[in-house]
Amino acid sequence: MLPEYKYLKFGRFLLDRKIVTPTDIIKARMLQKKNNLRIGQIAISKGWLTQEQVEKILIIQEDTYEKFGEIAVKENLLNQKQVEELLKEQTDNYMFFGEALVKLGSITEKQLIEELKEYNRLKLSMT
Repeated sequence: MLPEYKYLKFGRFLLDRKIVTPTDIIKARMLQKKNNLRIGQIAISKGWLTQEQVEKILIIQEDTYEKFGEIAVKENLLNQKQVEELLKEQTDNYMFFGEALVKLGSITEKQLIEELKEYNRLKLSMT
C-alpha cells in the first residue's frame, strides 16, 4: 500500500473498496452533524444558555483556545456541575461515522466490524 494510506480516513477507505458511495458518505456525515451536538447547543436546549451567550463564549474561545466549558464557568454562565452534565450528555449521544452508515443501511454491522478490522490493520502496517 502507498504511504498516504497512513492518513486515510475510514470513509475514503470504504469508498476506495467500493463498499459505500459518495452519497452514502455525505448522508452519514449529515446524520453525524445532526446527532452530534456541540456543548453550546445542548446548553441552549436545556435552557441554561442563550444563543447570544453561546456566541460570546465561542468568540472568547477563538482568542484564547480554552475549552467551551472552562470559559462558561469563568464567565459565570454555567457551573462546573452543569458543564460535566453537558459533556456527559454529549459523549453519551455521540454517533461515530460507521454507526451512521449502519443506521442508514449503507452497510451492515457485520460489514462495519470487518472493514474496521481491515482499516486498522492497514493503518497499523503504515506506522
